Amino acid sequence: MAFDALTRAPVPVPAASPKPAPAKPAFAFTQRPWWPVVKRGASFVFFGLVLWLLVAQARAIDWGEVVASIRAYPRHVLAIATGLAMASYALYCSFDLLSRRYTGHKLSHRKVLIATFISYAFNLNLGSLIGGLGFRFRLYSQLGLAPGVISRIFGFTMLTNWLGYTLLAGVVCLMQPIALPEDWSLGSDALAVLGVVFLVAVAGYLALCGLSRTRSWTVRGHELRLPSLRLALLQLVLSSITWAMIAGVISTLLQHRADYPTVLAALLLAAVAGVITHVPAGLGVLEAVFITLLTPQVPKSELLAALLVFRAVHYLIPLGQATLLYLLFEMKVKKPAQAEGTGAG
Repeated sequence: MAFDALTRAPVPVPAASPKPAPAKPAFAFTQRPWWPVVKRGASFVFFGLVLWLLVAQARAIDWGEVVASIRAYPRHVLAIATGLAMASYALYCSFDLLSRRYTGHKLSHRKVLIATFISYAFNLNLGSLIGGLGFRFRLYSQLGLAPGVISRIFGFTMLTNWLGYTLLAGVVCLMQPIALPEDWSLGSDALAVLGVVFLVAVAGYLALCGLSRTRSWTVRGHELRLPSLRLALLQLVLSSITWAMIAGVISTLLQHRADYPTVLAALLLAAVAGVITHVPAGLGVLEAVFITLLTPQVPKSELLAALLVFRAVHYLIPLGQATLLYLLFEMKVKKPAQAEGTGAG
């Protein structure tokens, strides 16, 4: 503290500014700057291989036969496939009902189901960031939920979806119902080990939910809380049945020309391939995987016809319904806001 020469009043001395912390090296090994580059490069390579495979297969397809196969579908087959697709959507929407119990929010079941149906349809067709996350934030925030609650709903739903996938993938890897091409094959022993890893991961999650005394952790400011064992079992059962029903849609459209375990295995492989390539709706990826794996059992024209009808009943028709519901939702939200603005004027 200094003193003025005339008044002897204390004169504040400005505090010395703290020295800036030394900058961290931009390419520190601990940050692993090479990993995003490797990951992105692997995705491009995988996408290129799938695209090449799709083009090569498309050249060998008689598209006239594909159209003829679609026109020849019996009505009862289309009805059963559509019913299974609707049932799979209903089960997926129940994931957010489970998250309602998990987060403790008080939205009605009807509002939750509408929001989930819209977000799921856009998720399938546009990707998880736009559909699964973006639409959930838009819809749930308009319904009054806080961003933190919405994030927990999204995380819980994604976990539920992939939990059932992991269980079925583990069983499929152990059963090995489908013969992979020679350049894809990892060997029966490697697939069996992978199946065991998947099943151990599922069992570990259930054990953690049932036995862990610590029920929550904070990671980078986000709370991660374990559900009860009963809720975790519901996650596993509902998700597994949902994936099984989706495979049932394709199996029905193939009119059982390929056995169900083979169709399920191809679906699970196509799903993870679509995630790796980041292609919205797995467009082309699903077809490439199924044509490669099932062509020995099903003619290409009939297989592609089944997949195109599957896209119609599982992707496009629900997307049209979800678009209409979303427009109605936005109109209903804007009406109170306009009425409030008119009253304020």
